[in-house]
Amino acid sequence: MPPALRSPDSPRETGRGRVEGAPGALLALAVFGAVRLAGVVLLIVVDAVAGRPFGKSLVHAWDSVWYLHIAEHGYGTQLRITSTGAVQTDWAFFPLYPGLVRALCGLVPLTAGQAGLLIAWGFAALAVYGIYTITHHLYGRTVATAVVALWAVLPQSVALTLAYTEPLFTACAAWSLYAVLHRRWLAAGSLALLAGLARPNGVAVAAAVAAAAAHEVVRQRGRASPGLLAGAVLGPLGWVGYVLWVGRRTGDLWHGYQQVQSAWNSRLDLAVGPLRFLESMPLQGSWVTYPVSVALVVAGIVSFCVLCLERAPLPLVVFAGMLLLSAVAVSGPFSSKPRFLLPAFPLLIPPARALVRAWRANPSARSRLVCAGLTAVSLLYGTYLAALASQPL
Repeated sequence: MPPALRSPDSPRETGRGRVEGAPGALLALAVFGAVRLAGVVLLIVVDAVAGRPFGKSLVHAWDSVWYLHIAEHGYGTQLRITSTGAVQTDWAFFPLYPGLVRALCGLVPLTAGQAGLLIAWGFAALAVYGIYTITHHLYGRTVATAVVALWAVLPQSVALTLAYTEPLFTACAAWSLYAVLHRRWLAAGSLALLAGLARPNGVAVAAAVAAAAAHEVVRQRGRASPGLLAGAVLGPLGWVGYVLWVGRRTGDLWHGYQQVQSAWNSRLDLAVGPLRFLESMPLQGSWVTYPVSVALVVAGIVSFCVLCLERAPLPLVVFAGMLLLSAVAVSGPFSSKPRFLLPAFPLLIPPARALVRAWRANPSARSRLVCAGLTAVSLLYGTYLAALASQPL
């Protein structure tokens, strides 16, 4: 495997690319499932106490309302006028997730909300398996399990149990990166295409595939296989195709999608918007959500620097860097920034490795108690975000 696609301490593979210890993924899935199931129970309890319908916060939280409406009624059927007069339309939401919800509802007698949750939970499991497999391949079983555990207890990981697109997008991204690391270019490009149909930041997956493909061409002294070229070309087609479709619907092929996003106060302003927000943050009225969001974004920046210093594989660095750039350099609700970083699982590798080293040095009961406490705080904060907070998730 090319050096730029592989960590220097990668464990040995066996058989046809199968990694030793892969059955350990079951433990990682169990850890993830236990944590997120506890989060679901908390949300259901809060809804019951608040007198809301059963599971309302799971299927009718912020963006999920728009996605499920698209699944039931199609595009161009819902808009909202903000207090500033901006017209927000459903064209801002990418089509893969509502399309899958609509397809599942056509196959089995489920409501859109039920189908949305089944799809989200199923792809969350696939994402966990992909994250574990990649990290195990590069750093071993213990670090891989730690990465999955950290992904489960991130404060913004509550989105993985809602009718949201993050599980679907992360699954496509993780398995695309796995295919890149094994030089399966056509599969990598196809999954990057799907990621580009799932979320606006799906272009990060295409960029990772393209960067790895370019490195491979340089390594091969200008030679490129048809599969490599096809994968690199396929990668951005999903994102580009939807952006141009929206542009055509709005009557402005090249700028229509930007206009749609501007109505949601989402535009590339090279961190001017986020910095302006930080200046006015004490006046925003939330002494919980915004400081936590700032801390998580700063932690992501620090982790990315460590990831680069540790010479992580090129596709993982590009993918995480693009997601971090989109979170920092694009304006929009700052409380949503941590959720935008949720698919950037490579950012969890440095803290996971540090956690494993600390655990091995001092595996005391106090360490277990600290981990349990952090998990409880994360679950409570995630419940607050999804069911109680006035700021968008």
